[in-house]
Amino acid sequence: MDRISVIDRNTFETNIHIRLDLDGSGMSNIDTGIGFFDHMLTHVAKHGFMDIDINADGDLDVDCHHTVEDIGIALGKAIAKALGDKEGIRRYGQAIVPMDEALVLCAIDFSGRSYINFDARFTMQSLGLFDTEMFEEFFRAVAFNCGMTLHIKVLEGKNNHHIAEAIFKAFGKAVDMASEIDERIEGILSTKGMLE
Repeated sequence: MDRISVIDRNTFETNIHIRLDLDGSGMSNIDTGIGFFDHMLTHVAKHGFMDIDINADGDLDVDCHHTVEDIGIALGKAIAKALGDKEGIRRYGQAIVPMDEALVLCAIDFSGRSYINFDARFTMQSLGLFDTEMFEEFFRAVAFNCGMTLHIKVLEGKNNHHIAEAIFKAFGKAVDMASEIDERIEGILSTKGMLE
């Protein structure tokens, strides 16, 4: 069964197109208009073994807020759609990723219950054209539109680029683990018999 989804989100502020293949090889074609964000999303695809195409046209003349948040909304919906009824998935995924001096933990539960705990501090206001306060907003949009419980915790780190890169790599790896089909699982991995 192909776990592929396509999401289009068009507002007065942004036009977003996402194609996601959860069972890809890590290929990506990403153009958000924000170079640093493109770089980070490429890590999600590569380390999560997902194929991701993202094309975004947003009001970057204002700032990056609407574009980043709307991509998060669309990506969250794309992940949820690709997962389908979640039959046979491992449900839980986690990763601890080092990036030089930085060390980041990411844990995911595709529970159907939206929650985020984002524990990261940045000492710069922006990285390229990306406002660092938007990291939490992006992951909140992903979590709440996917229906996932998401914990991201920076355990160590000084260099802002290293911290950010470790976060996105850890997220990709955790999604890969949690979405993996496990042949031992019959139906849904829940005593409720459902994940929503």
